[in-house]
Amino acid sequence: MARRRVADPARTRGAGAMPLAPLLIVVSDRTTCWLLGDQLNTDLDVLDAADDVLLIEAHGFADRKPYHAHKLTLVFSAMRHFRDDLRERGHDVTYVRAASFGEGLDEFFAERATGADDGDDAEPRLRLMRPASHGAGERLRELVADRGGTLELVDNELFWTTPADWSEWSGEGETVGDDEPLLGDDGAAERTYRQEHWYRHVRRETGVLMDDGEPVGGEWNYDDLNQETPPDDWEPPARPTFEPDELTRETHAWVRERFDTWGNDSLDGFAWPVTRGEAREALDRFVRDGLPAFGRYQDAMAGGEPFLSHSLLSPAINLGLLDPREPVRAVERAYEKRGIEPGAYDPTERGGSDAGATSLDDFGSDEAEGDGDAAEGDDGDAAEGDDGDAAEGDEPAPVPLNAVEGFIRQVIGWREFMRHVYREAMPELAEANQLDQDRELPPAYWDGETDMRCLSEAVGHVREFGYAHHIERLMVLSNFALVYGADPAELNEWFHLGFVDAYHWVTTPNVVAMGSFGTDVLSSKPYASSGNYVNKMSDHCADCRYAVSRTTGEGACPFNALYWDFLKENEETLRGTGRMGLMYSHVDGKDDAEWESIRERADRVRELARSGEL
Repeated sequence: MARRRVADPARTRGAGAMPLAPLLIVVSDRTTCWLLGDQLNTDLDVLDAADDVLLIEAHGFADRKPYHAHKLTLVFSAMRHFRDDLRERGHDVTYVRAASFGEGLDEFFAERATGADDGDDAEPRLRLMRPASHGAGERLRELVADRGGTLELVDNELFWTTPADWSEWSGEGETVGDDEPLLGDDGAAERTYRQEHWYRHVRRETGVLMDDGEPVGGEWNYDDLNQETPPDDWEPPARPTFEPDELTRETHAWVRERFDTWGNDSLDGFAWPVTRGEAREALDRFVRDGLPAFGRYQDAMAGGEPFLSHSLLSPAINLGLLDPREPVRAVERAYEKRGIEPGAYDPTERGGSDAGATSLDDFGSDEAEGDGDAAEGDDGDAAEGDDGDAAEGDEPAPVPLNAVEGFIRQVIGWREFMRHVYREAMPELAEANQLDQDRELPPAYWDGETDMRCLSEAVGHVREFGYAHHIERLMVLSNFALVYGADPAELNEWFHLGFVDAYHWVTTPNVVAMGSFGTDVLSSKPYASSGNYVNKMSDHCADCRYAVSRTTGEGACPFNALYWDFLKENEETLRGTGRMGLMYSHVDGKDDAEWESIRERADRVRELARSGEL
């Protein structure tokens, strides 16, 4: 069987694409391109060299756990639409519905054997872009080999950077040997990575938002301009909606009948794009309508507003409906046409008044936070499209540089960074728990029944839409679980079941490492906070039955006592970290009587949470 090397055109999309090694193409009589359910892109270069396409809808995973109904509807509907789109484009598609990939391959190989010409005993050859989930590629290759075929794994085009790019940047092997795990049994990392360093490297290599080797505007990061809260009378742009078609309605009916699901099980509120065309339209809408205010209000929370100016594109990107290069280039083009100085556009000029600013670094004297800004979702809310121009006669708002940079950072910074940290740190990352936290998640995470307004709102968004934006994920849902003492692995599973954009490679570094501080591999201290941060970045506390100004006693904000108790309980691990000195100076300033009151209130809060009465 002959082999030849060819250039991979996917690696040269757009100016500044990172150079990669060529793909190894197997020259054979027939090569099947196998695409997974998160590789749903009709413009993949791997399709060009394929004779036919295999899609296996393996649904057994949904029998084992209560996934959100909208997540299952989205995943299966998008895959079925992708099948139809490929066929309309002339591809020969085998679509198999089975409980597992093994059963699906059995059916595929049986069909291949039945349709083979007499005397054709060539082994079936499949080509697959390497799956993002840890170990999946090797497991699938074994399944194919067990059935007499061969599976070739090639680089995944739906990430901008490759493992080789990461290794070149990180100097892999200088500290950790090939056979040594990155994480120890206690969750401590043998070496650590910082997103900001990676982000700057990728921008230099790709040329994204660069001007003659320097960052556009002269600064790498405008996060200090991106922590304002909107006034009460500001109206965010309308969420793009896509009316479920017949195939989506059929899929949803099947999901409801077939599986025990969690969350909103009606199609009301389901507006996620299920095709590449819809995803591109959603991208265009964001670039035109959402991007101008995205930066300024990206970290804000507001009652009754689950979406604000967020792109809502992470589900489409993580399914493969959008290539991550597309939203980045679309946002760049919008800045070229409509760009203004960072912070120069005030969304309230179209109604409303100014609002105060804060940041993750501005917790006051009683909070602690992690490195850099918050990671978006299970992956970054991100997008694509044309050039984001408004329709003729509809003048779009200007695009400030802080909004453009903030969005791009979420995609080529956080999303790519988390993918590589996941690769490096697995399988130990999934069970990392350096703080030895083992409490079960309180019932409020499932039913949303709590008088804590911030937690009730965030869980309510997940229950209704399978979505909450990145600050709700990090500073409410993860933060409460962290200071409460929840098991990181259980919290990770909860995110995986409930969020429409959640995949194991996305949630595990975000939830276990970042949100739960199960390891220090990507942050030098935990993203832990009292109620002060939520109060500054939202309108929740004003209407909450708990008093954010109080730490102890009945009616005090649960975050406050839990936060201080968390610091005290984990003092041995946290006090020695380089960025916790200020927090522990406040710990040292409290007398025994105050600590007794704090512990009493923290115990009471945990008791109420466990019993579903918080």
